Formats: sequence, C-alpha cells, structure tokens
Amino acid sequence: MDYSRLFNTLTDSIVVISPEYTILAATDAFLKNSMRTREQIIGKQFLLEAFPEKEIPYEENPVKKSLDQVLKTKATARLEVMRYDVERPESEGGGYEERYWEVSQMPVLDSEGNVEYIVQKANDVTEREVARKAMNASEEKFRFMADELPQLVFTTDKDGNLTYFNKRWEGYTGIAVDELMQNGWQAIIHPDDLEQTGAKWEAASKAGTDMQIELRKRDKDGTFRWHLCRSIPMKDTNGAITMWVGSSTDIHDTRKLVQELLESNEQMAQLSDQVQQAYEKAESERKMLEMLMMEAPAMFVILEGPEHRFKLLNDKYQQLYPGRQLVGLPLGEALPEIKQQGFIELLDNVYNTGEIFVAEGVPILLPKNGKGPLEERFFNFSYQPIFEAGNVTGILAFGYDITNEVLYKRKLETPGQE
Repeated sequence: MDYSRLFNTLTDSIVVISPEYTILAATDAFLKNSMRTREQIIGKQFLLEAFPEKEIPYEENPVKKSLDQVLKTKATARLEVMRYDVERPESEGGGYEERYWEVSQMPVLDSEGNVEYIVQKANDVTEREVARKAMNASEEKFRFMADELPQLVFTTDKDGNLTYFNKRWEGYTGIAVDELMQNGWQAIIHPDDLEQTGAKWEAASKAGTDMQIELRKRDKDGTFRWHLCRSIPMKDTNGAITMWVGSSTDIHDTRKLVQELLESNEQMAQLSDQVQQAYEKAESERKMLEMLMMEAPAMFVILEGPEHRFKLLNDKYQQLYPGRQLVGLPLGEALPEIKQQGFIELLDNVYNTGEIFVAEGVPILLPKNGKGPLEERFFNFSYQPIFEAGNVTGILAFGYDITNEVLYKRKLETPGQE
C-alpha cells in the first residue's frame, strides 16, 4: 500500500513536523488551506520560514509555545480558536488573508519514548468565526440604537421571560438593569395596574397577538407616571413565536393635560369634545408610531467626520427632504437652510468636545412639504458622539417632531382662538 499517497489525500488539514520544527510532510488539504505547494514548505522551519507570524515575535508565537509543550510533556496539546493569517502567493496579489483555526498537536513517540514527530491538525473555521463576529457587530449596533431611543425598550423570550432592557430603564427607574432583569417588571408597576396588566399579557401570549395597555410605572423619584406599553410577537417562517419586543412611552403629561381640561370651568366645556378628539387623534398617530418603532420610530442619521458627512439615515429623516440626495454630502452643503440656522456650530462642538447635546422644543425652519417655502417646525433631538479608539469620528443624531404638541399647547393658552 502506498502510505504516502494515502496520507497526502486525507481530507484533514495535517502537517508532520520534526522535533526541530522542520516540516516533513503535509496533506493536500493542508496545502490548499495554507495556499502553498510541497516544494515551498517541505524541509523548511515551520514557523520561522514557512509560516512566520507577521506581528508576534517567534518566541511569543502561541503555536510555537504549544509545540514546546508537546515536546516537554509528550502529550497532545489543543489550541482554542485562534487567528493566524496566511500569506497569499504573489500570483494572487500578495499580502495576508485573515484566517481562524482550531489546532491540535499530537506527539508520535519512538520505541524509547522520545518524540519522533509532531502531527498538527488544523481545522479552518474562518467562515464560522467571521459570521460570528458579524453577528456580534450587528447585535452591538442594535443595542446601541435601542439604548439611544427615547422609549423604554425590552425583549422577552417566547415564554415571556425578560431577556433585555435598554439603558433608558436605568435612567428612568434609578434601578440597575441587572437588578431589573432579576426582579422583573412587576417591581415598578403600580399595584392597582398589576392584575389588569397580567391578564392582558396572558391573553396576548395565548393568542400570539400584540398587547397594548396604559399603566403607571414608578420613576427614580418614586412618582408613578402613566405609560403606553406595547408588546409585539416576533414569529418564524412557520408562525411560531420566537421572542417578544416591547416598548413603553411616557404619556403622563398628555393624560394630565386632558384631565385638567375636563375638570376646568364651564367656559372651556365647549372645547372638551375637540380636546378629546385631538387626544384620540394624537393617541392614534402615536400608536401607529409605536407600531413602527421597531423599524426606527424616530428620525436618526449618522454624520461622519469633521465635515458631518451623511453616512446613514432612515426613511423618517429622508421624508423631511424628499428627492434630495444626502448620503455622502456634508450637512452644510446638502442642507444649506439648516447651516444658516446655526446647527453646524452645535455639531462642531459635539464633535470637538465629545459631549452629548440634548434639546427639546427647538424651532427649525424646513421646506414646506419638502419643496415649498420654509415653515417653522419643532423638534426634540439629541446629538450623540460616536467614538472609535477614544476619538470622536462621527455623530449619531436622534430626533422626533413635536410641532403638533407645541401648537396644541399654544391653542390651549389662547382658548378663544381657532
């Protein structure tokens, strides 16, 4: 039997090394994964000549240390998933290709019990690790966006067990997220709202439908404030629930305003129906926004570099300027009307100092219907610096339009005007 041919055609990526770490043999699979030929590596020192590490000194190379351990202990050694880049041939452009491996090294002893060969098997797990890193990056982006949303966001598993709170919860309740995860949402719900909330959740869970309820939640000062809480089931392709995503929006001031209006004097009684209708309309619009919240409920945009170039924006933001090409352009060039209103200076300050800027009820002149003359609109917004390696590289802007609320309050202040 031709053992050499049999060894070469093994599907595992295997290389045989002498005690001096000279390459003696390699399977075809190893040559393919390492982008080498036998002529290029046989007889070469494994790590110094055939596969040098481009950044780590030879004596610090984890593969070398593991081989040393095999020689010393005469026992198999295994390396956890590790990155070890492979140099590309010049015919393929040169440079290094990012690779991840799971490595085991087994000693072959002679008749006297000395290490005669070391057999290294390396499984290329690059595709799996790159996919895992991409998934982790995607989860980090989701958490970053969820933490910056103005709503209290949470998720549960399919059975309703809490799995995530965004940071807004900690700021609102004054309770650490880890503690909230342990004690559950019941700890901050008004006792009079617990029974109804539990019943609604149980019904929605059994039916697999959205749940919506108004309830009171205790803030960090001990005050119970009204919130609109909504939970939406996420389902797989077979219709089975995999998780629940929920949000909670503070509606206390709106409810209080309506209540005060209903209890006001008879001269304002004629406005009650109008106020109620306005409230119901506002509630309807807000509920719709809540439904869309998971698809980016507020306007957000990522500005890059000191020129504040548009890198990414959602449809909500684009709707302010329909038909305009924004991505890739500096904000001052793309939106001259915004530049003239002093917002570039605010962005410059955030970019230069790394300090968050938050504003409420700010009037901004925008083109009417995206194309017409400028009209005054009001926004709550924040500028959040984006850091990389400790330096500000861009700005994440969140905002939402509160024009109707401002105009409504003005109308209440002058009840005789329409």
